[in-house]
Parts: sequence; structure tokens; C-alpha cells
Amino acid sequence: MTEELPERARRAFEAHDAYAATDRGDAYRLDTVSFDALVTATGTDDWALRYTLTVRAPTLDAAVEEPVGPNLQEGWRDTYELRLEDAPGSVRADVDLDDLHVDVEGEEVVATFVFAFGNAERAPAVAKALAEYTEGTYLEGVVPGYTYRDPVAGLLSQAQQGEGDGRGGPMPL
Repeated sequence: MTEELPERARRAFEAHDAYAATDRGDAYRLDTVSFDALVTATGTDDWALRYTLTVRAPTLDAAVEEPVGPNLQEGWRDTYELRLEDAPGSVRADVDLDDLHVDVEGEEVVATFVFAFGNAERAPAVAKALAEYTEGTYLEGVVPGYTYRDPVAGLLSQAQQGEGDGRGGPMPL
């Protein structure tokens, strides 16, 4: 992606403390999730901008130490994709996805959300909510009985500890 980021989108992402500019110059990295989450924006024919959020997470077999059968891998991915269709419900704004696809690239499952949004100042919060929903959905889909590697192991540990409040609790399944 070599397209220039619209100036109003650039200002909004730079003003939001959850994002950092990337070396690419046309994308911002979300720093509040453990997975790799990048967002870009392009102009449209009307007042809205089109945003593309890409969240990269390990596939199930890349996240665990034990072997995972192909049927479980496929079922896990299909369920993950179905659950991500509900992501706009996690946003405190009216957001309709123009596109959502979940692809496997090597050892990563890549969720890509595309949506148009007219308020550039609120768009970083919308993308952040979608990315955080994606990470939470991933954690809800962990399969018991496996030994998870980082970053999933760290996220599960945080969840068991009640996000650092020391109360502990069951895994989020």
C-alpha cells in the first residue's frame, strides 16, 4: 500500500494515544492489543473515508505446542470467522462492514475489516474496538487441553489473573 493517507485520518491517528505510525507511512499500528493490528485509510467519492483494519494472529496450530488435526484447525478458523461477523456490534457507532475476510497466511490467521466512516476523529476508536473485539474473540476460541505459546499464553495468563487485579478465575471459554 503506497497510497497516501488522507490528512484528516493522519491527524486523527496521531492524536490518538493507542496508535503509532509505521515505517510504511500509510498505516498506523494499534498498541493496545498483543496481535499485530494495522489500520489504513483512503478517500472515497463522498465525505466518508474507507478504513482497512488488518489483525494478524497465530493460527491454532502455530499457537500451541502439540499437533492439531486438520479438521480441528479448519473448524476453529471457520468459527473464528463467523464470530468476527459480529464485530460491528462491539462499536459505539453505526458501522457496516463493506468487507470482512479471514485468510490463513503461513502460520497466521489474518482478519481484514473494511468499512467506510465519516467521522475521521472517531474512526481510530472504531478500529480499536474492532481490533480488541478480534483479540477477545480469538481468546474465547482457545481450545482446552493444549499448551499455548506466546502471545496467546500471556493473554490467557492475564485473563486468568483478572487483568492484573490478583483475583484469578477461570479461563475465558
